[in-house]
Amino acid sequence: MSIKLEVWGDYALFTRPEMKAERVSYDIITPSAARGLIEAIYWHPGMRWHIDRIHVCAPIRFTNLRRNEVKSTISARNARTVMERGTGELYLCTSEDIQQRAAMLLRDVRYVIEAHFTMTEKASPGDNPGKFQDIIKRRIKKGQFYHQPCFGCREFPAQFRLCEALPSCPEELKGKRDLGWMLYDMDYTHPENITPLFFRGMLEDGVLEVPPLDSEEVRR
Repeated sequence: MSIKLEVWGDYALFTRPEMKAERVSYDIITPSAARGLIEAIYWHPGMRWHIDRIHVCAPIRFTNLRRNEVKSTISARNARTVMERGTGELYLCTSEDIQQRAAMLLRDVRYVIEAHFTMTEKASPGDNPGKFQDIIKRRIKKGQFYHQPCFGCREFPAQFRLCEALPSCPEELKGKRDLGWMLYDMDYTHPENITPLFFRGMLEDGVLEVPPLDSEEVRR
């Protein structure tokens, strides 16, 4: 069972992991970000989303932005200590921890995400692909979601609708464009050792074909 979801927004930030100090976006949405966007609309333990291809429907445009961010984090160890002992406080003082960071964002983005889902072992006896297909399409048509779908960061919301007809490819994206190594997804098979997965992205006439997880194109 598959869907075609058209998504668009003013800004997007799909951060490259190799950039440490400043945030720099990939040229287009990553498969993991596309999956997260769809899961914000509908997710169920009895199903798993797989991204098949991504259509880039607007020219790739970058812009610079400086944002205030909190540089500190609360560690899991400190949180566990407070929970177990029942004493202490967990908070961050933003006036002391705030810092400005530059970011290279995408602007005026529009994509069509083609995805399908498979059933998992957590599906109940009453679950079936047809049921899930009807639910996801109904939620998309009504604009329903569990939390606001976004383009990489919560402050960059994504609008969405079912794609009835694929938009034409922007003239500047015709032909082939090597996107380099891109984040494919995170492997949560072993929670104590979460591993990032990468693949070589190739945009052809504005379309990114996403290889299946078990493909040799996906590297750890």
